Amino acid sequence: MSEIIAKIDAIVWGIPLIVLILGCGIFLTIRLRGIQIRKLIPALRYMVQNEDDGDGDISSFAALCTALSATIGTGNIVGVATAIAVGGPGALFWMEVAAFFGMATKYAEGLLAIRYRVTDSSGEKLGGPFYYIENGMGKKYRPLAKLFAVFGVLVGLLGIGTFTQINGITAAANQFFQGDSTYMISIFDQQYSIVTVIAGLVVTIFAALSIIGGIKKISNVSQVLVPFMAIIYIVCALMIVFSHLDEVPRAVSEIVRGAFGLQSIGGAVAGEAILLSMQKGIARGIFSNEAGLGSAPIASAAAKTKDSVRQGLVTMTGTFIDTICVCTMTGLAIVISGVWKDPTLEGVEITTAAFRYGLPFPARVSEFLLMICLVFFAFTTILGWSYYSERCLSYLLGRYASRGAALAFRIVYILAVLIGPYLTVAAVWNLADIFNALMALPNVIALIALSGVIRKETFRSNQKS
Repeated sequence: MSEIIAKIDAIVWGIPLIVLILGCGIFLTIRLRGIQIRKLIPALRYMVQNEDDGDGDISSFAALCTALSATIGTGNIVGVATAIAVGGPGALFWMEVAAFFGMATKYAEGLLAIRYRVTDSSGEKLGGPFYYIENGMGKKYRPLAKLFAVFGVLVGLLGIGTFTQINGITAAANQFFQGDSTYMISIFDQQYSIVTVIAGLVVTIFAALSIIGGIKKISNVSQVLVPFMAIIYIVCALMIVFSHLDEVPRAVSEIVRGAFGLQSIGGAVAGEAILLSMQKGIARGIFSNEAGLGSAPIASAAAKTKDSVRQGLVTMTGTFIDTICVCTMTGLAIVISGVWKDPTLEGVEITTAAFRYGLPFPARVSEFLLMICLVFFAFTTILGWSYYSERCLSYLLGRYASRGAALAFRIVYILAVLIGPYLTVAAVWNLADIFNALMALPNVIALIALSGVIRKETFRSNQKS
């Protein structure tokens, strides 16, 4: 099954999809005159300045934290490591390229989320790609909106939201407590350490307590955990970089050379090496910041705001923080340490080895810091994606949606978290990549189709200001 999933992943994440997603970001960057450069400073300012008279359910900052809770997760720690391990240091370069153009994509998603959001019978604000496809492109495109919603549910249940996050948490806990060889338990005819079992149960319980509370409970948790853990992680990564400044030029050289096939990867020729670096870098970059996936606008639609452009800018900062800041720090630490070359290391083990190498602390302290960051990052991603996938399901159910259906879905989602630790790392990540790609397709089509609306709204706002 793992081999079949890997083959499907290779097909789905081929050149056509890479060109489509990256091309969408380039296209929007040109149409919006480099908005990610022109408006980055105001966007960062708006990020922490909420609108008191805005119309919505949660503040813009809470909406951003909810979106960041879904993006800053194992993709920033494990995803970067797996991308570099397979695609070489050049994969980090392509992650950055995807993130730069992805900022324009994310801006467009946030703008459309507010432009086409609706209010349900209970007064709650709802939005996302399914609404801007149906209300922006027209009713005849409703099947495309339904398709996005189906893939959104699958991404949440079987991809980003559950399996990859809990798998990363238990792997980090297992490695820290060295549970490989002690107190094994048989589950599904396989042996697992007691650490894996306990960590999985504890995370599942805490996730259930938050998820049952809905968007307001999730946003409250995210507003506390996301900024706190992001700061701790970035500080640790910066300590690695600054304590090895003399090695940074060599690391940057490896990244650039690897991106353009000037450094072989496992014997691959230049063309194959470039394609592999692009494939893994762009796929993991999108997995990490979700630009183009259409997930962030689901949270953005709940923001208290009357200005679609302003919310678009706030949404855009999520990609900047997630990839340009956090993923860059992780990637530099891994390349500086050189641990990505060790074929015996996998997933979180690579980043752990890099932290051990780079931080001026005892090895156990470095491992503990990384484990704590990964646990909280992944935990908040589980919460964020529970909301996203539930909103997708509600759209699919339409008038049949109810509180009972929402509660039933939350229970199924929690059960998916529960079984996540017992799946293989390779299968989990490849499955997540596949669903990411399928979810991105309808959304990217909508962004391109509605680019005229995005441009008109953007420059109308500029004229007013």
